[in-house]
Amino acid sequence: MNNLFDYITWRGDLDFTQSPFNPVDNIIFSQLSYLPLDGIVPGLDTKDEISVSLAAEIFTERHQSGDTGIAQALMYKEDPALISAMGSSRRFGNCRLRGYVNHIDTNREMQFSALCVMTGDKSCFIVYRGTDLTLVGWKEDFNMSFKEVIPAQIEGVYYLEQMASMIKGPLRIGGHSKGGNLAVYAAALCRNKIQKRITAIYSNDAPGFHKNVIASDGFAAVKDRIHSFVPRSSIVGMLLEHSCDYSVIHSSRTGLLQHELYSWGVTYNDMIHVDEVTQGSRFVDKTLKEWIGNLNVAQREQFFDALYAILSASQAKSLYEIESSWFTATRRIIKSLGHIDESTKALIHKTLAALVSAARKNIDTLLKPGKE
Repeated sequence: MNNLFDYITWRGDLDFTQSPFNPVDNIIFSQLSYLPLDGIVPGLDTKDEISVSLAAEIFTERHQSGDTGIAQALMYKEDPALISAMGSSRRFGNCRLRGYVNHIDTNREMQFSALCVMTGDKSCFIVYRGTDLTLVGWKEDFNMSFKEVIPAQIEGVYYLEQMASMIKGPLRIGGHSKGGNLAVYAAALCRNKIQKRITAIYSNDAPGFHKNVIASDGFAAVKDRIHSFVPRSSIVGMLLEHSCDYSVIHSSRTGLLQHELYSWGVTYNDMIHVDEVTQGSRFVDKTLKEWIGNLNVAQREQFFDALYAILSASQAKSLYEIESSWFTATRRIIKSLGHIDESTKALIHKTLAALVSAARKNIDTLLKPGKE
């Protein structure tokens, strides 16, 4: 099955005026947003830009020189090859990057990163990064289950309005995972004048929203411009409420690994579509929604705060640090379990028991006839 690297080979010699922006370009830029581009792409406080070609050269040089900051921040092993392939192509190499931000705020429990891509067709693509390897990034994702708004969503609106004030022309917005959520939220909550400039919003296997966001006038105003994609075995993209149709994409991986954009099948100008998500995806969707629905807001908050506290006891700030020093991290986590008060232990046990109960109740979803 062909992937985004094949697409760069096929379409790499055609710029965006020759072959218009399509859904595959969207996932390529969404994947690019995961790369640690600190000190390479100009920030939000300047109008300076850098070509993808030059950014690729600088990134590759730093990566090959053994820059530990880059090594620890890389999400996917394919990322260095991706920016290199983009930089070597006419289609992507001539695009210009600007407005890069990467904020981690443990006090606000926020992880936020975004950049703007000037695609050379009198438009730009504002792309939000999904959850990175930081523990606070994952904690912010957990917070979506009991908060109507999370800090990264507020930052997403601010970022969109700042970039819109600095550039002219049509706007495309998108992202993968939490990044897709931020893109939709920012489009729905930004000023009406900016909403009118938005031509497309791309949500790639992204979690949904609180029901109040779905019911807002802003969401209704942009709903028809949302292009939502999920892989067949989607889990992340089925969480919370969406209230809009989605296209199901074929993936070369199985289970949760289908969340990775590198696994999504592509054609010359689109992704490979299939009829429906798998029974396993529907099972997880029903189970998690029932589980979360049976917990009140206070219970959700207490459970995820406790889970975060347990992981934080490892003294690691990222999943990379836990993995690289797993023995020490695990020892600290186990030690921390002995300091949890009895009421918290009871809450964790009761919450996990409710999850198991919801799974048992919905097990018939896996047994219903359907295509896998």
